[in-house]
Amino acid sequence: MRLDGKVAIVTGAASGIGKRIAEVYAANGAAVAIADLNLDGAQATAKELADKGAKAVGIAMDVTDEVAVDAGVDAVVKELGAVDILVSNAGIQIVNPVDTFAYADWKKLMAIHVDGAFLTTRACLRHMYARGKGGAIIYMGSVHSKEASKLKAPYVTAKHGLIGLAKVVAKEGAEHGVRANVICPGFVRTPLVERQIPEQAKEFGISEDDVVKKIMLKDTVDGEFTTVDDVAACALFFAGFETNALTGQSIVVSHGWCMQ
Repeated sequence: MRLDGKVAIVTGAASGIGKRIAEVYAANGAAVAIADLNLDGAQATAKELADKGAKAVGIAMDVTDEVAVDAGVDAVVKELGAVDILVSNAGIQIVNPVDTFAYADWKKLMAIHVDGAFLTTRACLRHMYARGKGGAIIYMGSVHSKEASKLKAPYVTAKHGLIGLAKVVAKEGAEHGVRANVICPGFVRTPLVERQIPEQAKEFGISEDDVVKKIMLKDTVDGEFTTVDDVAACALFFAGFETNALTGQSIVVSHGWCMQ
């Protein structure tokens, strides 16, 4: 699927999954805004894309800050002319059992995943509705949008919540031609996941190798991690599918970890 003439905002795109989605979008014709808390990283990624002939900008965006989100989206529209696609990808992970989970950590994680999704969605919908040419909202969920794991109460709660948000946006956006869907990856070996391996090994009293084999990849069909390319291919599919036939849905990309 091609995205020629489309403008995409990808949050958390200075690295990891978000960066790969931005690269795939740019390679398929989209102009891309790299929105990240790390401005230097965002601008570096944008330069990499521009050096390959794409139209790209890097902007600083704290997705938990209402003013920053609205200003950032407005700046993208001014610079690139529109916003047709939002990939709400910014996220963090904090692991601890519920009985010792710090409330401040709970609020921080929920703010980035849930408040960030809401604020960026609202800002983009205002432009999409006013322009009247439809659009695509894509949330980065997780297998944890469907399943639960120990030590991840706020993450599981947040990722489940994104499916609910997508369904509401799908219903409200339909008359405007705006679709909303969720990608639900399994474990992708990004820095976020790499940090979890020693944390879980310590918490469960097992080796890091056992964390990978007996926790992260235990229920996959082939013992393989999901890749950033796997997720980016799904993001391209959601962005390029231009009718309400595919909206309010979630696709699991997990090597069979979760089968629906």
